[in-house]
Amino acid sequence: MAASPSPLLADRFAPRPEFGRTDHLLVDADPTATWKSLRELDLTELRGGIAGFAVWFRDVPERWRARKHGPARERTRLTWDDLDTGTDWMILGENPGHEIALGAVGKFWRPVVKWFPCEPRDFPDFTKPGYGKVVWSFTTHPYGERRTLISSEIRVTLTDPQAWLNFRRYWRISTPAVATISRAVLRTIKHNAETKGVRS
Repeated sequence: MAASPSPLLADRFAPRPEFGRTDHLLVDADPTATWKSLRELDLTELRGGIAGFAVWFRDVPERWRARKHGPARERTRLTWDDLDTGTDWMILGENPGHEIALGAVGKFWRPVVKWFPCEPRDFPDFTKPGYGKVVWSFTTHPYGERRTLISSEIRVTLTDPQAWLNFRRYWRISTPAVATISRAVLRTIKHNAETKGVRS
């Protein structure tokens, strides 16, 4: 008898997404090494210059707005925990060794994103008009004896029709950059796991 599928954190926090993207990558390392690489990922070390440019370009309006305060301090390290404690992103939940989900609330379509402070416990029921909710989750699954399939999934829900229209226009423009960053994260996790972990 087949085992019942396990619910995902993404299903809990974004059960009915209106926009989304999923990427997968096969890692030549066991699940333990792959999870360790995922959990310890430093986003400042994304592999691929295009991905780094995409991240930098998205921050240009914020940098310009803050120019009166002097040169922006460049981050030397940015892990998932750093995102959780130092930005408007939060870790919504984690199933150690298998899945982690991050989330944020804001008006992502604005040149300078207007973030809305939110706690993980309040995220599922947040309905303030004019905002979007994004969930970015990662899962790892054994693939054969010593390899791992890692997935990156982005889900977005909007709180009212006008926000949906605003985000749809933004999504059409931003999808290539989102795809580049998502794939770069997976490639970096793969590289670190295969270099430092247990390979087949």
